[in-house]
Parts: sequence; structure tokens; C-alpha cells
Amino acid sequence: MPETIEQTDPMFPKLDDAQTAQLAAFGEQRRARPGEVLFDQGDASHGVFVVLDGSIEIVGVSNGDEASLRVLERGAFTGEINQLSGRRSLVQCRAREASTLLEISRANLQRMMQTDTALGEVFLSAFLLRRVYLITHSVGDAVLVGSSHSGDTLRLRAFLTRNGHPHTYIDVERDPDFQTVLDHFEISVAEIPVLICRGQLVLRNPSNSEAAECFGLNAGIDEDGVYDLIVVGAGPSGLAAAVYGASEGLNVLVLESNAPGGQAGASSRIENYLGFPTGISGQSLANRAFVQAEKFGAHIAVARAALALKCIRQPYTVELDDGGSVRGRSIIVAAGAQYRKLDLPNLAQFEGSGIYYGATPVEAQICRDEEVTIVGGGNSAGQAAIFLAGFSKHVYLLIRGPGLADTMSRYLIARIEASPNITFKPWTEITALDGDTSLQRVHWLDAKTGVKEIREMQHLFLMTGADPNTAWLGGCLALDSNQFIKTGPDLGADWSQRRAPYLLETSVPGVFAVGDIRAGSVKRVASAVGEGSMAVQFVHRVLAE
Repeated sequence: MPETIEQTDPMFPKLDDAQTAQLAAFGEQRRARPGEVLFDQGDASHGVFVVLDGSIEIVGVSNGDEASLRVLERGAFTGEINQLSGRRSLVQCRAREASTLLEISRANLQRMMQTDTALGEVFLSAFLLRRVYLITHSVGDAVLVGSSHSGDTLRLRAFLTRNGHPHTYIDVERDPDFQTVLDHFEISVAEIPVLICRGQLVLRNPSNSEAAECFGLNAGIDEDGVYDLIVVGAGPSGLAAAVYGASEGLNVLVLESNAPGGQAGASSRIENYLGFPTGISGQSLANRAFVQAEKFGAHIAVARAALALKCIRQPYTVELDDGGSVRGRSIIVAAGAQYRKLDLPNLAQFEGSGIYYGATPVEAQICRDEEVTIVGGGNSAGQAAIFLAGFSKHVYLLIRGPGLADTMSRYLIARIEASPNITFKPWTEITALDGDTSLQRVHWLDAKTGVKEIREMQHLFLMTGADPNTAWLGGCLALDSNQFIKTGPDLGADWSQRRAPYLLETSVPGVFAVGDIRAGSVKRVASAVGEGSMAVQFVHRVLAE
């Protein structure tokens, strides 16, 4: 029987003759000589290659060393998720013999995915599986040398991980071969963390934006043109707006200061989101939405923070923290909220080196087999407690009130109560922190009994109430007393137009607010996704006016 896609490796399916013929309209045939490099690591200009005759080879390149990853023969095709975003390739591809290929450009690849559901699914599924393989096997152009006790190391690890960029991590305290790497690049231990980019450029404690620039994470952003829609923030609401906006033909740009997912992206497991009965991590949900938005042609810029909004006239201008700016006919503000910080004098000293604001696999590995404390009574704190209980020696969950029933879902409370290595402590608050370069001890007080306790504790997770990220707006939009953005009927006298404001519209026509940053929003992922998708319908009305 002829080989079918179902009978092959799903990561490298083989197209049959009929499928290859369908693709002919989207690409151009070309010949390749034996040994010819079709694209190199770091190249962003190539398309996807489908093998019509002959064979080509995918090669991993690391510090000058090469490793053959896969040989592709007739019916197979190249590419992974970077192909949708226009980012640089993480591998090299070359012809093993004289070959005939069909090259499909990035633009035509996106067009094919949107017009041919069956073929689009084959390509997208393979791309996703290949990216998982690259991450799992650290195949790529990034090496991070750092320490588990360094806050900047944790920041860079989280940035690369949450952006789905494969990298090799070398811990100077655990890896016996770290000195070989340092000597090769003439790096001293005092300079860590160090990010080695494309095996050539050595970045000493780079910012997230410097790392993003080095790895080409922001390809294809037009700072001279005017976008139909600019979305500020790539949490669930912002990504939903990007998916619906781009799928409906709008030219969409998403600005994200760190990584897709927002606060929800740091959730270890979300189990009450519709359609995922076994749960899904916040990062997985964000990554899927990110790919979905790029599939429809949305441009997503990471580590590009909005510094100010100029909203006097359309098109509106968003000024960026790197000195650049972008313009849009409409704006959706989805910048979310951030956990409040405890009022302790030396809190900043331990942030990233003992104090964390999210519980992802990166943080879980750091506190493996050690005691941890979580402060907070919401769902995020509950999810973190259950997740970390599977890695750490013991988890202490602290809240200042009497119980969790008013702030946490019942299924999480039941799991916390059933877990033998989670201790819930109501009426308790942190009063002091001790340590030198990293957190070593935590002081807490039971307000009901007056009992003070000092525990040797090197890991503290803060997941308390959230404050909106509205400071950058500079008074452009009307806010409520808690600095959340007012929208729709709540605007009252802050609305000056003849027509009534749309439901999610702010005090400035054509500027909308969705998700946690909006006054009166329901702090749930499903609600945020709903608001993001709904806001796009109002954007269409504004653009039609």
C-alpha cells in the first residue's frame, strides 16, 4: 500500500503527489546542487522547501560543531514555527545530492494555511512538533551561562523559555564543564550571566530587549506605516484580539514588554478553562494562541514595551521604550496587571534570587527538594501551591484573612486540603526577610495568636492582589480611583462624543481596554479571551465610521 501521512513520523510527514500538486500554485521550482546550503542558521529570508526529487539534510550547528538532525526525501518539507513569524532559522539546511525543490515564501505559506485547511493542518502540526523537539533537545543558537542564585539569570531563562526560544543553559555551580565554555569565549565568572548568541556574539547580562534583538524575535515590524489595530499586551485578552483581528483581515501589531501570556502565562496549570478537561499550563495556552495569531498574519513584537500613548488625534501613536514609535487607527489596551509587592525595605534585594512572581518549570527546578512559601489566596496562588508541591520538600501557603473560600476555586481548595506537603496558614503575613546575596530566612506573624516564626526559607512566591499597568498612559485615558481604565457606560462625563461609547471603549474614541486592566473586569482567563475577541467587533465599527 502507498505510504500515507498517518503511517509516517508526524514531525516529518510526507506529502503525496496530489498534495504536492496542490502546493505548486503557492511556490516556485528550483534546482539545488550537491552540498548547496539552502539556508543557514540565522537566515530569515528563505521560504519552506518541499522535496520533489533528491534529498536534503537538516543540520544542527553549535559552537562550530555540526550534527545531522534529519534527512528529507521526496514529499518531505522543511520549516518550523519561526517560518510563520519571519524569525531567524535555528538550523542549517543543505542538499545532499542534486535535488528538485518547491520553495514556498513566508507570505504564500500563510496564504496556503488560510485557504487550504487540510494542508495547513499538516504543516502547522509538523511545525509545532519540530519546535517542541528543538526546545527539548536545546537545538538552536543560544547558550546561557549563569547561576541559580542570580536574579538576572532567572530573568533571562524565563524570557527565553516563555518565548519558546530553544537554548542551552550552563549553571556554573552545577555543570563541571562550564569553565571550558568560559575560556573559549574569554568570559570571567564575575561577568555572568552571559548569553552567547549565534555562537559568536557574547552578551554580558543583556536586557530582554537586547536578547530579543540578537535572536531576531521582532522581525517584520513596520515603524513607518499605520496599522489598523495595535494591541498593547500579549496576555490572553491581547492574544485573542490579535487572533480575531488578523483572521478578519486587519493589519495587527501586538506589543509585549516581556513574553506572550502575561500573568496567566506564569500559571502552572489552568484546569477550569473551557475545552481543556485535563488542564493546560498558562505557557502552553499562550504559545498556542501566539502561533494562531501569527498563522493569520499578526505581527507580534516581544520585549518592546509601550512607554506612552499619544491620543490627541488619529492615527494614534504608541511610543516605545527603545525610542521608536508605531501608529494605529485603533488601539486595544491589554497591558494587564502585576502582583503587588510586599512593603518590606529589602524586598528588591532578593527579587529573582529568592523572591518570585510566577511558578513555572524554571522556578520549580530552582526550588526542587526545598521548602517554599507562597503568599496569596487567589487561583494563581492555589495553582502554584499544587504545582510546586510536586517538586519541593514542603509548601507553606500564607494569607492574611481567615480562609480561601471567597477568593479561590473550590477544586483548588480541595486539592490543597488533600495534599500532605502543603500547609495552609491563615491570618499570617510576612514581616521581614533575611539574607546576603540571596534570600535565606523568612519571618512571619500569626495575627490571630500573635506567634512569630522564623524559618530557613530560600524561596518565596508573591501572588497577592494586582495593580493595573496604567502608569504609561500618562493621563490619556480616564481611570477609576484604583487606576483601572474606565470603559463603556462607566465613563459618564468622561465621554465627550455625540454617539454612545461602545461597551469596551475608553474615554478616547477608537481606544479600547480589555482584560485585567479594565475597571470591573472579571479576573478569569475565559473572560479575558472573550473581551479581547469582542473588542475587535467594536474596532471594525470604529474603522468604518
